Amino acid sequence: MFSKTKETSGSPETVSTTGTEPKRRPGNSGVPSIISADLKITGNLKSDGDIQVDGHVEGDIDSATLTVGEGAQVKGHISCDAVRICGTIDGAVRAKSVVMAKSARVIGDIIHDSLAIEAGAFIEGNIKRLEGASRASSGSGSGSGSSASSTSSSSSSGPTVAASKPLAS
Repeated sequence: MFSKTKETSGSPETVSTTGTEPKRRPGNSGVPSIISADLKITGNLKSDGDIQVDGHVEGDIDSATLTVGEGAQVKGHISCDAVRICGTIDGAVRAKSVVMAKSARVIGDIIHDSLAIEAGAFIEGNIKRLEGASRASSGSGSGSGSSASSTSSSSSSGPTVAASKPLAS
């Protein structure tokens, strides 16, 4: 019952978990880089990991995931795998997954695979489905004013949400 039959090599064993953790790129410690509310950055940000912006950024952001906090302002193009927007973005957003909270305000095009929009979110621009397009942002096109209040998935032809004020839910 308590006999020793296995020899241990002294090296640490790999522990397998439930598999619910998000997949991380090599070298990512799992802790996001944070731009705090009292910080203003002028320049482009590039990371293989996660970025959380609570302050002001004037420049393009390219990362695995991005969270734009409620008081945050970003002026530039966004290119990420996943974006959660609670603040203001003035520029194009290109991501596989985009989630817009009710406090979100985007002035620019949104190009996505998956899009979720809470009631009260504001969008001024085109919403397009990412179909074979490259991850690099080539943001162009004129915007059409719109506010959104529901989860939306759109085709690649023009804006899919067009209302002059938020819809009641």
